Amino acid sequence: MKEAGVKAWLPSLLRLVLVVLLIAFVTNPGWFEPLLKPLTENNAPAIYNQGSLLTLTLLHLRTVLIATVAATIVAVALAILVTRPAGVEFLPLSRSLVNIGQTFPPVAVLALAVPAVGFGEKPTLIALFLYGLLPIFENALTGLTTLPANVVEAARGAGMTGWQRLVKIELPLSAPIILGGIRLSVVISLATATIGSTVAARTLGEVIIAGLLSNNLAFVLQGGLIVAALAVLIYDGLSAIERYTARRMGQETA
Repeated sequence: MKEAGVKAWLPSLLRLVLVVLLIAFVTNPGWFEPLLKPLTENNAPAIYNQGSLLTLTLLHLRTVLIATVAATIVAVALAILVTRPAGVEFLPLSRSLVNIGQTFPPVAVLALAVPAVGFGEKPTLIALFLYGLLPIFENALTGLTTLPANVVEAARGAGMTGWQRLVKIELPLSAPIILGGIRLSVVISLATATIGSTVAARTLGEVIIAGLLSNNLAFVLQGGLIVAALAVLIYDGLSAIERYTARRMGQETA
């Protein structure tokens, strides 16, 4: 019993420790200098000194958030369109559109976007938006096409209009699956956003690129670890929301 109890709260404790360490590192990175100093050469700085890690982390998250929200709106709207009788014929076209982002490497998308929108955050947003469409669209499509037939028929028999069924039945029931696509999209975007610093976007890629240019492993490790910690925490958080939503929907349909 005691071992089972330990196993139950250990993951939560590890997540809490990771949150505390992440906050401490981005707000007071100097505390960790003794750990990173052995990774430097020729008295190079162990802590990134060309900007604030906290500011870069927040800007990195902002970029990912904007791109994910935009991708979610477009992908879910397309999934709704192609699951309506009037939009079924647009399914192949929609699939082709959302696959565009996966066809080109992120660097190629950035290179194509820079001449059109200039340097900075905009090319990165375009790349992340295109990369985020596919997993959200496919999950939304799966969720909307695998709804319990008896529930849908009951809603139709109750006199609900198509809009009412979509808002009150279809989207809530498919929400856990859609959240799974959003979770995957966010994790991909967190990693891909680092490349945006090659076109002057303010992301944690600045830290990694600075380390690569100066052969400073401590800088590279700092940027990589922060991105990895964010990915783990956000993945776990969205997974918890997904499980909660699935349980709630299961209780309501039972």
